[in-house]
Amino acid sequence: MEFYLITTDHMAERLWFLDDEDFKAGMNYVALVSSLLGIKILSFILMSNHVHFVVSSSEEEAMAFINAFKKRYSSYYNKKYSVTNAFRRVGVDIRRLDMSDESLERGIAYVQVNSVAANICLTADSYPWGTGNTFFNLSPIKGVPLSSISGRKCMKVLHTHEQAPGDLILTEEGFIHPRSYVMVKFVESLFRSPKRMNYFLMNSSKIRGRNLLSEKAMPSFRDQVLLPVISDMCRSMFHKKTLSELDRDSLVELVKEIRRRLGADVKQISRVSGIPAAEVSRMIEGF
Repeated sequence: MEFYLITTDHMAERLWFLDDEDFKAGMNYVALVSSLLGIKILSFILMSNHVHFVVSSSEEEAMAFINAFKKRYSSYYNKKYSVTNAFRRVGVDIRRLDMSDESLERGIAYVQVNSVAANICLTADSYPWGTGNTFFNLSPIKGVPLSSISGRKCMKVLHTHEQAPGDLILTEEGFIHPRSYVMVKFVESLFRSPKRMNYFLMNSSKIRGRNLLSEKAMPSFRDQVLLPVISDMCRSMFHKKTLSELDRDSLVELVKEIRRRLGADVKQISRVSGIPAAEVSRMIEGF
């Protein structure tokens, strides 16, 4: 068996997923595309401005999978936000993982702790958009198989006319649960125990050297939380609906207030505002 870690470039000034509905669509495309292409998923996570997957496939199949995922999600994104080819040029890195040197375990752990490293949550299993709570989880899945719902509802949920396997489990929240298609038993046998998996999570390069009890490691606001707050600040501070209506002086004031009130860093402000990071830095520094 071959294994690969798929990583997309971070989009600096745009988000992949602007709200929970976008995340749900992304989750469902992972299930759909992996099923259609016969790609086995070991682990994955959908972050605001990038995605990670660990797959069992050839390198060519891994590239075909991420391209198909980007194509389908780009179509959804275009219909919702009228942005064409949003992800076509997003770079992709694909790296071989090996069972013999524990790089497969490290790759899975790297994916799992992305949300923790980003200060979104304290533990990997509390992040819903991926396989964070998939392994060594004894709680039953709350949902129904796709075969039990109408074709029309399937099309609405999956945002496609393509047929998905009927044994995929649709959760009460409206997305296909990873445990209904991810290689759960294989991953659990790979790590052998929750304790050993936790060891790899805690020693991942993503969080190595971080003091998880320090103030800096406390969860920050997610990008999706900041978006409506910024709109509210536009209205309350300047009586404008969008950032595009603000002049530069107002933008500078708004950026500084986002920084002061919400503790957002330069990269996060850039992602949620669309202002280049270098310009955000100049605004904060008063240049």
